[in-house]
Amino acid sequence: MPQDPMDFEWSYWTEWGRERILWLLAGHLLVSQVSRLLVEKYKPWCLMVYGMAACWLLLGIKGFAVILLHATISFAVAQFQLSLLTWICSLILLSTLRIPAVEEAKRKWYDTENEYYLLLFTVSVRCLFCTSFSLEYCWHGPAQKSSHSFLWMLAYVFYYPMFHNGPLMNFDEFSKQMRRQEAFCLRTNLSILIVGIIRIFFWWCLAELMIHLMYIHALYSSAPPLKAVSYWALGGLALAQVLFFYVKYLVLYGVPALLLQMDGLKPPALPCCVSLMHSFTKMWRSFDVGLHCFLVRYIYVPMGGSQSSLLGMLFSTALTFAFVSYWHGGQSYLWYWGALNWLGVIVESGVKRMLSITLIQDLI
Repeated sequence: MPQDPMDFEWSYWTEWGRERILWLLAGHLLVSQVSRLLVEKYKPWCLMVYGMAACWLLLGIKGFAVILLHATISFAVAQFQLSLLTWICSLILLSTLRIPAVEEAKRKWYDTENEYYLLLFTVSVRCLFCTSFSLEYCWHGPAQKSSHSFLWMLAYVFYYPMFHNGPLMNFDEFSKQMRRQEAFCLRTNLSILIVGIIRIFFWWCLAELMIHLMYIHALYSSAPPLKAVSYWALGGLALAQVLFFYVKYLVLYGVPALLLQMDGLKPPALPCCVSLMHSFTKMWRSFDVGLHCFLVRYIYVPMGGSQSSLLGMLFSTALTFAFVSYWHGGQSYLWYWGALNWLGVIVESGVKRMLSITLIQDLI
């Protein structure tokens, strides 16, 4: 039975996975386990070299040069130790992905659109990693600068399991865990690997069943069927779509999370089932945990967050969702999506504050 071709993300990453990425991830696993067994002290640098080689192989010398250039510029700007300047630099680098002339030049580097999109997605995610490193560099004193060297930035930026699509891990967490040296147990790692592969295979089979049997995205791409069905059916289609989105990211984030575990790191928690969520706030906290931690640490809290006045909280939340919308591409529908999410979070927050009033609690 033919599959629903309308979910670009699933088709794209499964195709790349079968062709090259899974093989390169297997190579990373081999390098990681050998380095943990023989040269634990040099594991970050072994994985850095492997990640750079994998990037060169998959994106070519020009793609590799773009990512290295972004990292170098970010590191140079971070030397001024000004958070605002770092953010301006990050936003400018991110904006270069949307300049038509630059897009056209990059397209000419590759034979297919899929190869160009791989560079686009990779550089978008690398921008977040460069921003995380640069802001941590700005916030740490001179005594800690040795742990924030350019070499450590490259080890972080070119760490391959999170290279193309995430998940995101903030630099300080990555550095702390990567420096920690633990006893290596082949049997324990092998059991983690086998159990992890079985779980990911189950999720992948479930996603494939959904995309071959349910045709959720094909239905959404055609207006007549949507106009013909009842509101209950539309609600069911919406639920089916978000459930598929959840299962899809169990696979897309589950694979790198398993490799992080094999490397002795603690990965961000996998997405929480959307059927268990009943609020915008919980959705943002527990679906993409790595992105949530990034947004809270580098945007929401520095801008005041929940500890500021009501207007300050509204502004810091709006700025957070504005960045998310811009990072995802900045198209008009993303701004609407960001605004609606911001509104949902604000309404929930307002209701919680109202319910915390003693008089309201007594009435309840």
